[in-house]
Amino acid sequence: MAPSIFETTKPDDYLLRLAASDLGRGYKRLALAELRITPGQIVLDLGCGPGADLPDYADATGVQGRVIGIDNDPRTVIQARERTGALPQIHVEQGDVHRVPLADHSVDRIHTDRVLQHVADPSDVLAEARRLLRPGGRAVFAEPDWDTLIIDHPDLTIARAYTRFVSEQVVRNACIGRQLPRLATDTGFAVEKIVPITALFADAVSADKVLGLQRTTERAVRAGYLTDQDAEALLRDLAAEPFFASATLFIVSATAG
Repeated sequence: MAPSIFETTKPDDYLLRLAASDLGRGYKRLALAELRITPGQIVLDLGCGPGADLPDYADATGVQGRVIGIDNDPRTVIQARERTGALPQIHVEQGDVHRVPLADHSVDRIHTDRVLQHVADPSDVLAEARRLLRPGGRAVFAEPDWDTLIIDHPDLTIARAYTRFVSEQVVRNACIGRQLPRLATDTGFAVEKIVPITALFADAVSADKVLGLQRTTERAVRAGYLTDQDAEALLRDLAAEPFFASATLFIVSATAG
């Protein structure tokens, strides 16, 4: 049986909790700085989720600007609207980030945060972002590369089976972090800056809040990557000190010519 320190179900506030964590606040501050939003601009957040980032964009663009959030999940759209209802310059709509109902060259800044890892076609979304940006407009994409995930465990075979399951089965576009510069260039962006952000986890509880260690391990068993015995050993040892895991997210800043 898995140690009780691990979460067994994904919490409803997962995205907001991550945004409020030291890890989330750190890389989000950097992404916001890279966007270089100025008053009066139109900012588009593709895959805005529950709207964790929208108030910061509204603060940067001011009441004379506009912030648009697009997300395909009706529940998170409701959350985002409730979260930002007091800010009249924010507009949140349900929609497909592959096909955004806005005119060509109609926005000044575009942002994604851990969105392209999940979409059906990252290149299609990047091309849509390129279509929407005005000449000289700026896009900042913050996306992980799950093939960089490492977890320390006495049996490397078990640890590697777990991380291989994550990169091969859990995340649709698991290697989007390393692919972003090439895909952005291919869709007409001029990539200006790439910043790697490596998250280090020194305790199992903190890691579990991001990685969902027990939930993922159980899925790995069902998928045949781990045996029941492997899973029990993995979770037992991860719950013991010392703990170490890391993964890298890449912030890619690009402009439209």
